[in-house]
Amino acid sequence: MTKQEAYYMNPTVLAYLGDAVYEQFVRETMVLSGQVHADRLHHGAVRYVRAEGQALAIKQMFEHLTAEEQALVKRARNKKITSKPRNVDIHAYKWATAFEALMGYLHLSGQSDRMKELMAEAIRRISDAEHGSAE
Repeated sequence: MTKQEAYYMNPTVLAYLGDAVYEQFVRETMVLSGQVHADRLHHGAVRYVRAEGQALAIKQMFEHLTAEEQALVKRARNKKITSKPRNVDIHAYKWATAFEALMGYLHLSGQSDRMKELMAEAIRRISDAEHGSAE
């Protein structure tokens, strides 16, 4: 798939794929950290895949994205949602969807190095926020 074809896909579809790609990245990161208990792996991963964490990360990283990535994030964030998310603020949900859409776009367009760079940065920022570190 070309970058242009991927870029103009429905942001919801990109987010659907990006959610899966990011979750796999988080799970691999957790496993490679040396943790061997499945329940602890799951508990550790949740903070990174929750909408609030993704929203925090993409907001902090937004100014460091390329113009093309920023435009895609804005388009995905501003897309009308058809169902109200449960247990999460609507604004966090929209930012998280935008983050996932960006990951889906980068994956489909073959930009795996950039995708991995941004996912690792998201994990770092979520972890820093959890531990009270400032950017």
